[in-house]
Amino acid sequence: MPSPFHLAVQVRDIHEARGFYGDLLGCTEGRSSDTWVDFNLYGHQLVCHLNPELESLQGNLHRNAVDGHGVPVPHFGVVLDMQEWENLVDRLTQAGIRFEIEPYIRFHGEPGEQGTMFFFDPSGNALEFKAFHDIEGQLFAR
Repeated sequence: MPSPFHLAVQVRDIHEARGFYGDLLGCTEGRSSDTWVDFNLYGHQLVCHLNPELESLQGNLHRNAVDGHGVPVPHFGVVLDMQEWENLVDRLTQAGIRFEIEPYIRFHGEPGEQGTMFFFDPSGNALEFKAFHDIEGQLFAR
């Protein structure tokens, strides 16, 4: 297994972050305090730090054109296997998440073909979850 990464993001409300990352995305909670909470994001450490002055980040993000879509920058996420990705698409759709970029297959028939989707957490942090049928052969394919 690759080494896990550590990522810290700002959130406007810890309770709201717990609902989104814990309840909706299914991330287990680790250590926490009144001003931050750790989540296990598919084996990686995600720390949500409280910034009660935070306005939504969503409107302030730059977007780069990729495969005909405006990809929000910065963003973070996880590469899943295709079945996990499809299950997450179903869960998010049923929960009524508004996608910035609807789930679809990017680079169809090309090296790096992948399922991808973009959406925002309640504080406006952009997330991308993607999947490959063959992670080893396609993740860094050119």
